[in-house]
Amino acid sequence: MNDAQPGVQRLTAADIDTVGALARTVWQATYPPLISQVQIDAMLADRYAPERIREQLDDPHHAWWVARQNHVLVGFAHALRDETGCKLDKLYVHPANQRQGIGAALLRAIENWAQQQQMCHLWLQVNRGNAQAIRAYEKYGFHIIASRVFDIGDGFVMDDHVMEKLL
Repeated sequence: MNDAQPGVQRLTAADIDTVGALARTVWQATYPPLISQVQIDAMLADRYAPERIREQLDDPHHAWWVARQNHVLVGFAHALRDETGCKLDKLYVHPANQRQGIGAALLRAIENWAQQQQMCHLWLQVNRGNAQAIRAYEKYGFHIIASRVFDIGDGFVMDDHVMEKLL
């Protein structure tokens, strides 16, 4: 592997804190125009709590990947499966490393895993205002199948498109 190319591998416990820090960097660059800082902080604390990620690493219904470039963790993805299909739950790349094939490499890992799990489609939720992410997902074959407001508790909502891709 050329060090300039993204290397994708499964997340290990040693990288959990780095993933949390990268999530904060990406979210602070992406979400302030879309949701409040209070909601950003609450969602980061919930979704990237180290103990929660550790539990998911041991759960066969969840799969995490990280991408490294020049030995630095620059992206990550998380997927989960249930009886309805496979959800791409997280796919984030450091802003300085976007548009370099890292997101595509992470997405391929998720698609391969979903197919190994006998899933026939992959779905995700994306903030309706996140035009850059929507365009990227469309580029990779996803299409919007619904738009919904999801109540996530504590007075917070996610105003999202639901997108799907057949595998």
